[in-house]
Amino acid sequence: MRVDSDWMVRNIGFDPVLHPMPAGSFSNKNVLAAVTKKKAIQDVDLQREIIDFDSEAAEGKEFFAFSTATGLSRFTDIPWPKGKEPITDKTARKGPAGALPNADALIVTWTVDEGHALSRVLTPGKDSRNDYVAYKKNFAKISANMSPRCPAREAGRLGAYWTCKIAGKTVVVFKSDSHMSQDGPKLPNIDVWAQIISEVRPKLVITTGTAGGIGADVEVGDVVVSPVVRFDCTQRFKNFKFDGALIANDVFKSDALSALKVAPDLLAANAGQLPKDNTRAPMVLTTGVDDLADSVVTTDFFGFDISDNHYGLKGLGHVCEMGDAVLGLVAQKLKDAGSTMPTYLAVRNVSDPQIKADGTLEQQKQRAAAIYKAFGRWSSVCSAIASWALIVQL
Repeated sequence: MRVDSDWMVRNIGFDPVLHPMPAGSFSNKNVLAAVTKKKAIQDVDLQREIIDFDSEAAEGKEFFAFSTATGLSRFTDIPWPKGKEPITDKTARKGPAGALPNADALIVTWTVDEGHALSRVLTPGKDSRNDYVAYKKNFAKISANMSPRCPAREAGRLGAYWTCKIAGKTVVVFKSDSHMSQDGPKLPNIDVWAQIISEVRPKLVITTGTAGGIGADVEVGDVVVSPVVRFDCTQRFKNFKFDGALIANDVFKSDALSALKVAPDLLAANAGQLPKDNTRAPMVLTTGVDDLADSVVTTDFFGFDISDNHYGLKGLGHVCEMGDAVLGLVAQKLKDAGSTMPTYLAVRNVSDPQIKADGTLEQQKQRAAAIYKAFGRWSSVCSAIASWALIVQL
């Protein structure tokens, strides 16, 4: 799949290059100002636009009125296997002194719309924005190393969470307000990860959400499940000494992923909300620890695949996003402290496919952002289902 102007019109009803989105559909005023004045969009602002865009708030209503995109009010209940459906706890379990509770699994997501989708799937009846419990443990200490205007500082918390059960397994579902791309050069997101893992003490840690597809073969809604997360930092963190590939426990040599075989059938319930140009049903792609070219790539900028390979992503992985490889640093930190790191996996859905090298880079950014707004929540439903499958097999 490759996006051009015609694809935009067929699938979301407009091309932002030809017909700019209305002012009310932007969550970030700096991005709006740049688009209006036809100036370069600052990368940190575009990242924030993606993080903060809320399809269930005023900007979402403006976007829907202008496009053919649909909101989660169209969500179709998933036909879970009997006895394995997610069961939302009536009251979120709590740990001592503001800590998270112990659980079998910890699943973390990042943007507002990812949170809506994940909570709709795994904690039905409790939404990440309106209902989840604010998590503020050691906020003053950790936030002291954060940039003043980052999401966590503005929200006054590190994140929010709820708890549920899946096939008898206890789960903490965490919407993070801490982000590698936003928190600043000291990378306090490492400390957030280390703290919540030490509190939950899970058997499995999942980081999940949207990502840009790499290559023309992936389609919106495809899910990549990978134990390999690697850094490709060329901007803000280019001077950090990151490993090229950071590898988790090898769960792919066992039958642990057998539950993923049922995921494609469950994805069908809401596949009709994905792009009309999709040529097939969403796929779940699994990679092994030796499949470095199929890994999840963490960039320090709003990267996306362009047909001319502008960002040099070709051959680095299936998808790119902005934070998962931090888990590799956390693993090393826990190891150095004498602790063990649980199995961790990146479960990323393709929210925007390869963009055709047509027009300027700024125009390509606008198209990529608009596609996220149209399909970010629906593609995140897909990765939430894959995450469910992984938890079932614990």
